[in-house]
Amino acid sequence: MKDFIPLFPLKMVVFPDENLNLHIFEPRYKQLIRECEQNGTTFGVPAFIDNKIMDFGTELKLLKVEKRYENGEMDISTRGIGIFKIEEFYRTTPNKLYSGADIERLISNDEGDPSLYELIRESIEELFIALNIKNNLDIDHTEFKTYHIAHHVGFSIEQEYKFLCMGTERERQEYMIDHIQKLIPVVREMERLKKRAQLNGHFKNILPLK
Repeated sequence: MKDFIPLFPLKMVVFPDENLNLHIFEPRYKQLIRECEQNGTTFGVPAFIDNKIMDFGTELKLLKVEKRYENGEMDISTRGIGIFKIEEFYRTTPNKLYSGADIERLISNDEGDPSLYELIRESIEELFIALNIKNNLDIDHTEFKTYHIAHHVGFSIEQEYKFLCMGTERERQEYMIDHIQKLIPVVREMERLKKRAQLNGHFKNILPLK
């Protein structure tokens, strides 16, 4: 059975369980959020990539209107609650300002491999050491999912979208590990080149050849 939801396309990928704060200023989205607030309804955020609305997106629940402005603009807090696939897109919803779609809500298999979670932890620690940044991610417990850290491992927006479309946690684990382990040597080489560049122009003690 298809369900209709209003759409709020963004040039980003939003994941399930993600908390997202938005500033609402366009008339169509002010209308959308007012209706969500009044009716307790949800809305969808499909990724907008290469000037195209993608087929998959994340359904968001309005948590709170944090601030209202005199001109009708709003600051809102939302949370991702699930993934959907667009079945039929409507550029303009009848009698509304915003776009919408008939969607199929997708059920993801969230059962991951504990040993792969441990490998993800170790790989991220190694990556952050190579980047010389402090690891502030909350992944020291067994409850985290790959969605929770997907914005922090250097994915491009195209990679994040591919990640969103994956149907199982095991598939996401393997994709994330492969990405991080390929990224680590690239980061190390970049850091090595940066240190070499910083030495240029400095006086050096060079031993003559014998």
